Amino acid sequence: MSDYITIAMPKGRIFKDAVDLLFQAGYSLPPEVEDSRKLIIDVEKEKFRMILAKPMDVPTYVEHGVADLGIAGKDVMLEEERDIYELLDLKISDCYLAVAGLPNTKMDDVTPKIATKYPNMAATYFREQGEQVEIIKLNGSIELAPIIGLSDRIVDIVSTGRTLKENGLIEYERIVNITSRLIVNPVSYRMQDHRISDMVERLNQVINKERFMES
Repeated sequence: MSDYITIAMPKGRIFKDAVDLLFQAGYSLPPEVEDSRKLIIDVEKEKFRMILAKPMDVPTYVEHGVADLGIAGKDVMLEEERDIYELLDLKISDCYLAVAGLPNTKMDDVTPKIATKYPNMAATYFREQGEQVEIIKLNGSIELAPIIGLSDRIVDIVSTGRTLKENGLIEYERIVNITSRLIVNPVSYRMQDHRISDMVERLNQVINKERFMES
């Protein structure tokens, strides 16, 4: 199976969007692929293999060469800063990174506390604003931090804003827009350039077609 291309795919919503994009690009995937609980899915007809991983781990798999390609959110790429190439903005799973907190509250005048699972991006953002903050790294339920007094603000991904609203939080600042990207291992890009370029072209045609229909 050395002639197979391995693609690291993030579990969850991005996976479903990515699979739909591959279907539209003409790839013959097993009908049950979206409902499978397998962590490794072989697509024999297309000679590629999909590895399902946590979104934060996808760039790690690609950087270390266990996956030739990967699909990762721009937020993960900016946070992880891995040695990979970005090939294509897939224009799927739109969201953005934002600063949020309880309404009508001010940040601590001395050292504001910021809770986030994106410590590097949060630190960079506030440094660029000329603000010195204390970053508190959390792995989940970020919205809880200002409610229980752990932090003054949070930095987190916002999609519809529903989660913020349901927890009584409001958005204060938008940091950066996020979409999912096709990424590649630098060595794989040289060794498998023909097949990878073909995939990029096919996906790009779908993306441009959808963009044209929206305009």
